[in-house]
Amino acid sequence: MDYRQLRAFIAVFEARNITVAARRIHLSQPALSASIKLLEEALGITLFVRQARGVEVTDDARALYPQARRMVADVDSLARQFREKRHRGLLQVGVEQDIARCYVQALIRGASQVVPGVLLGLLEGCEGDARLASEELRCEDELFLPLWSEPYVLARPMDHRLAEGELTIDYALEQAAWITCPGHASHQRLLPLYGSGAITPEAQAGSFRLALALVAAGQGMAVVPKSLAEEQPEVLVRSLPMLDLKRRIGLCYSAQALDNPALVQLRDAMR
Repeated sequence: MDYRQLRAFIAVFEARNITVAARRIHLSQPALSASIKLLEEALGITLFVRQARGVEVTDDARALYPQARRMVADVDSLARQFREKRHRGLLQVGVEQDIARCYVQALIRGASQVVPGVLLGLLEGCEGDARLASEELRCEDELFLPLWSEPYVLARPMDHRLAEGELTIDYALEQAAWITCPGHASHQRLLPLYGSGAITPEAQAGSFRLALALVAAGQGMAVVPKSLAEEQPEVLVRSLPMLDLKRRIGLCYSAQALDNPALVQLRDAMR
């Protein structure tokens, strides 16, 4: 008993006619009749009784029919799952460490909407067909698709005196105990803001996330992207209205990566 025999049986049971059933499942009439005979021999029962017009189903056929439908449906479902998996477009995106969750989630939602059936893989750091990163981290041979822009803000400990009506922000910046990220691509842009505090910082960090951990622990103040500061509930956030410091978040990718149709679809839909 195999899948083809069960399909032949179901077709004849439902059509009550060999010729009609053969046409429905695209088999020749002799081939369908042979499949029914093999199934009857395998089960040791008679399924159909030929009549002048069509066939009559037996009680054994009535008992077999719902089971046969379930078995064929299970096989069809399994085959469909593997076909869909094989034809899904795989898109792997690396996420740099200083990208906030809100942007990762927005990318996931966007990719699901504009690339139907995409198999999205998220990786850590500089991996994948493309990278979700700030423009500052774009390599020389990479293209950049800007998606979002956000300002830098001042993050300070919860008990810091820089609150409304106490200290001016200019005075606070001059007297700040700075936490800097000297190895970060943004460091040169932020140096004018630190002033002399860049020479003797209070602490140093390898990323904005680590800088925020130092701020939360009361080590000093840091200038960080707004989205990351808002993810850290243990720091106070203050805008920097006198400075137009912003960064752009988007996808970094090489020209060769455009061989992936899923990436092309995403780029075309989001640019």
